[in-house]
Amino acid sequence: MAYSVIIHIAGEPSVVGEIEELPKSTDTIIMVSNPRLRDGKDVHYIEPNVTKVIWPIAKVALIELLESEEEENLIGFVRE
Repeated sequence: MAYSVIIHIAGEPSVVGEIEELPKSTDTIIMVSNPRLRDGKDVHYIEPNVTKVIWPIAKVALIELLESEEEENLIGFVRE
């Protein structure tokens, strides 16, 4: 299952992308597919035709997990 994430990299703008699995405590890198800025624009220091980027975990300040459409649908039928 792919996860949509926002990755906060020290000293750089936040990057949105998808990861195949959540990083483990022993991982030293994270591979992100379709990296882009939060507004959908290309990341200025990544070539436009790049589809996957590997960042060292040491440069990542935090990772936010975005809610998937599947999860939104599961929550949608609950009465409030």
